[in-house]
Amino acid sequence: MKGIAITVDNKGRLSIPVKARKRLGINPGDILFFQERDSILEYAKAENPFDVLAKHALQEYKEGKTISLDDFEKKMKRRKTAKK
Repeated sequence: MKGIAITVDNKGRLSIPVKARKRLGINPGDILFFQERDSILEYAKAENPFDVLAKHALQEYKEGKTISLDDFEKKMKRRKTAKK
């Protein structure tokens, strides 16, 4: 990883260079979490949990691991019948 210089203004705001923001996927309005570890400031970009779930669902769909609502309903009815 190449080191970059970041400017802190008089209000404590960090100015991250455009190339670094693009490379790291940091956009205006993003929320970042910072943690200090051995005099090093680490960051993690916050992700919307619904976006994470949607990505997971799409991946499962692409891998053929999902079923239709009709198939799910039939499966639940079979389970209910089997329990009787």
